[in-house]
Amino acid sequence: MPIELGRSKLRRVASAACAALLVTCGTVGAAEEVPLVDGTHWTKSSPEIKKAYLVGLSNAIQVDVAYQADNPKASASDFSPKVVKGMKGHTLETALASIDNWYAAHPDQLQRPVVETIWFEMVVPGLNKNK
Repeated sequence: MPIELGRSKLRRVASAACAALLVTCGTVGAAEEVPLVDGTHWTKSSPEIKKAYLVGLSNAIQVDVAYQADNPKASASDFSPKVVKGMKGHTLETALASIDNWYAAHPDQLQRPVVETIWFEMVVPGLNKNK
C-alpha cells in the first residue's frame, strides 16, 4: 500500500473520530437542544463564526463522502456527493458571500435554515450547471 493511501485513510479515520467526539461532547450535559442555524443566527454572527459554521458543515460532508467511498452501496446520487458536486467552484468566501447576499435580499425569510439556503441557492443550481 502506498504511503499516501495510508495517510489518506488515516486522515479519514481521524476526521471521523474527531467529528464523533465533537458530537458526543457537545451534547453531554446540554440543558437545551442545539438550534438549527437559520438566517436570524446567520445575520447576527461575525464573519469568523460564519466561516466556522461553513467549515464544520464542509468537514461533516467530507467525512460522509470518505465513509461512503468504502461502501459499495453508496452512489453519486447520495446527499453528500451531490453537495460536493453542486458546490464545485465555490470557495469559503464565495459561499459566505452568497448566503449573506441571499438573506440580505430576503429579510422576510430569516427563519429559513442556512443549510436549506445552501442547498437550494447553491447546490441545486450547481448540480444543474455541473452536469
